[in-house]
Amino acid sequence: MSNLLYTLRMISRPKRGSSGRPRTRIQTILRVATLTLSITKAFAQSPRTAKADALFDPSGYWVSIVTEDWRFRMITPQKGDYTGISLNAAGRKIADAWDPAKDEAAGDQCKSYGAPNIMRTPGRLHITWQDDQTLKIEADAGKQTRMLDFGKSATNSGSSLQGVSRAAWDLVPAGRGQAPIGSLKAVTTGLKPGYLRKNGVPYSASAVLTEYFDRVTEPGGDSYLVVTTTVEDPMYLGQPFATASHFKKQPSADGWNPVPCSSR
Repeated sequence: MSNLLYTLRMISRPKRGSSGRPRTRIQTILRVATLTLSITKAFAQSPRTAKADALFDPSGYWVSIVTEDWRFRMITPQKGDYTGISLNAAGRKIADAWDPAKDEAAGDQCKSYGAPNIMRTPGRLHITWQDDQTLKIEADAGKQTRMLDFGKSATNSGSSLQGVSRAAWDLVPAGRGQAPIGSLKAVTTGLKPGYLRKNGVPYSASAVLTEYFDRVTEPGGDSYLVVTTTVEDPMYLGQPFATASHFKKQPSADGWNPVPCSSR
């Protein structure tokens, strides 16, 4: 920086050009402007992108590993079974009135395939980068697609099953000289009311979904994606509903089988 200041001082002093006459003020200004532009270009850096700053590679095909809550996920629970979910009176009233035929008649058979429950629905995921700032998650269960937006363009333009997900790399302090570690964090709002379980356990449009995605690689080489989820809903939940879902990395698209939503 001191060398730069010295250079600017020197070129701002009156000097003689090739003709022997002192440079004009305009010539001096032009020289300063040219030097400033050169310095700006030299120090300018391209904006960092979410893809370039990724703490791990989430892309590829993943299959769900159901090792917990089997009876709530692999089969449709009985009506009124909301064990493990802290529903308030309003939430219990809706759950106790669940009628899959009514949902089908209304075209609402996808209510359990919204963002708060889609990662809990058994099936496969296909994760790709839509662009350098957007991660795309496709689920073959219900043919659903989520977009995790790392930029500032995500806006609520009305409620939807998957809502609006704002994402960021959540860094964990690492030791000196160590590579940064952390999780992929996504916060989703703008949700259309849906079900936390297929048997009508509700969440409202006020629900906020917070997720942490972590990739774990075992010594044998198998990789797993762990998705830790918290749903907060002041309308129907007495306290946050927290779960963890696990997916194993697949070498190819074998087994990928998009199927439509089902309310039963």
